[in-house]
Amino acid sequence: MSTSTNKKAAIIGGGVIGGGWASRFLLNGWDVAVFDPDPQAKRKINEVLANARCSLPALYDRSLPDEGTLTFHDDLAKAVSDAQWIQESVPEQLALKHKILAQIQAHAPSDCLIGSSTSGFKPSELQQGSIKPEQIVVAHPFNPVYLLPLIEVVPSAATDASVLEAGCDLLRSVGLKPLVVRKEIDAHIADRLLEAVWREGLWLVHDEVATTEEIDDAIRYGFGLRWAQMGLFETYRIAGGEAGMEHFIGQFGPALKWPWTKLMDVPELTPELTARIAQQSDDQSGHMSIRDLERLRDDNLVGMMRALKKSGSGAGGTINDHEASLPEPMPMDDLPVTGDRQIPQSWTDYNGHMNEAHYVEVSAQASDRFMEMIGADADYIANGGSYFTVETHVCYLNEISAGDHIRVTTQLINGEGKKLHLFHRLINDEGAVAATVETLLLHVDIKTRRTSEPGGVVATNLAEMAKRHASLAKPDQLGRAIG
Repeated sequence: MSTSTNKKAAIIGGGVIGGGWASRFLLNGWDVAVFDPDPQAKRKINEVLANARCSLPALYDRSLPDEGTLTFHDDLAKAVSDAQWIQESVPEQLALKHKILAQIQAHAPSDCLIGSSTSGFKPSELQQGSIKPEQIVVAHPFNPVYLLPLIEVVPSAATDASVLEAGCDLLRSVGLKPLVVRKEIDAHIADRLLEAVWREGLWLVHDEVATTEEIDDAIRYGFGLRWAQMGLFETYRIAGGEAGMEHFIGQFGPALKWPWTKLMDVPELTPELTARIAQQSDDQSGHMSIRDLERLRDDNLVGMMRALKKSGSGAGGTINDHEASLPEPMPMDDLPVTGDRQIPQSWTDYNGHMNEAHYVEVSAQASDRFMEMIGADADYIANGGSYFTVETHVCYLNEISAGDHIRVTTQLINGEGKKLHLFHRLINDEGAVAATVETLLLHVDIKTRRTSEPGGVVATNLAEMAKRHASLAKPDQLGRAIG
């Protein structure tokens, strides 16, 4: 039995999806045990994990938990022992899944849920012949599992509601968005929608209306961008204008009877059509390796999801909820840690270094966190008081690159009267100060838009913080000016 105090997930099947599951749990602090007889499983999972380490932490403005321990096992029984979550991701063959699920249940803890990554089978089909059918649910993810939050969770009539909710809470704890499918149905929800688009795409290539690249362009330059934040029905609600969805359906509903689509028919995938699709796909993106395409995909997803994070729309809301649950960092060098994060690729410039604007962004986030610590939080601001930045000075001491992990400490230089004079240090994993940011803020009465002195809990907390920081040495860069 492991001596680790971490929770443990067992991943059965180490392909692309299994590797994504392993990365998602591992980077959220879980120990992960992998069982896969493929001799290449370790290499494949470590390659997926390398991409995940670059991208998943970059979604957050807080540090994820320390990584758990990753182990590989030749013995399925050892892999699943003591696991709180078991994820089966073997090939989509029902007989094989029955065989593996039976082996899992023979050795798994009795109170552990077993999720299947199946994209098509219903849970009742997976549960056939099971010694404990209520233990098995569909937990269908989307690639890359370590980035995309959606998990379709499909119970059957045998599934206990309280156990299902506990399983969903567990998935939320690693930053996922469980979508409980209320009725069993082949291919669940998302893949049925994707299948419709895929069928149309095949016909458009078959009939030589469009190439694979042109079809992808129609999606990625158009409705794909809308779907990322609003989905299907909310997009059409807006299309209905002020009159809303009822007007949209009344106006465009009759078109559904027109012969626009071939949803109930599929072109025969002849060798000729398959070769045409493959060649067009090679022409489109064959100049890049699969790993390069994955990294490009991940960088783009991080950028889009961080944009959604700012508004809380779509996947951004899931990231915000998960980030709020992450633990606060411990103080360093007798100073509060006001930032603890990985640098996303989108923050870097043509030299591969963090752009100047983001040093100021990091310091602004640190100032906001310091304000929260002294009581100038959202409620305080809502009641009419806040601090406004009036001056900032950055000293660049060491390069910061995409993927680097930094912590920010904040020293209170002066908190008397209307002034809030702060000094932030950006510290890398080697303990070196990569940059310093000195900033001066003034307390403002938001109603009058004039400076004012803070009162109540903010003034009290500032006085206490000033006492703690009074004995600290003044920073070397304090009071610096250009030249």
